Amino acid sequence: MTNQDHLKIITWSPDRAREILAYLRVGDCISLSGTIYTGRDKAHQRLCQELAAGRPLPVDLKGQIIYFAGPTPAKPGEVIGSVGPTTSGRMDAFSPTLLRETGLAGMIGKGPRSQAVLEALQETGGIYLAAVGGAGALIAECIRQVEVVAYEDLGTEAIRRLEVENLPLVVAADAYGGDIYEAGPAAYRQL
Repeated sequence: MTNQDHLKIITWSPDRAREILAYLRVGDCISLSGTIYTGRDKAHQRLCQELAAGRPLPVDLKGQIIYFAGPTPAKPGEVIGSVGPTTSGRMDAFSPTLLRETGLAGMIGKGPRSQAVLEALQETGGIYLAAVGGAGALIAECIRQVEVVAYEDLGTEAIRRLEVENLPLVVAADAYGGDIYEAGPAAYRQL
């Protein structure tokens, strides 16, 4: 981790997840490199069904980050197609379970989260990062490798392992109760 002015350069490591997360606060701009996973509604539903049935998950989520995205197919010569963030609220029913029961460290998406998710982030020391909606083609340029690792039958909603480099994100909710979707409008009202 390094801090260049207001930008925090993060090389993600599940083994150092807690150390990295303790360093981040709402509003921080970060450039993330390392391994993350994709997962949307159907994949989250399956993961939670597996947990409820006491079965092992196809991916070890401890210390990992899930990006709420379903990439479009790659064009010839490209690693991945457009991979913009999905509205995070669609995963709110599943996120507290994954945070508490798997050791999931963080999530990437767009839009506000429910109170239950915010509480689970505080309880587990997790983080929620926001990606820019509508910038899927630009985000794709930050992805170096892609591999489907689970639920291939879900097509674009399959779980993929992504190797990312300098993925631009903003800390939207942190482990300390910060929520940019509350703090931002509150600061604006004070002007």
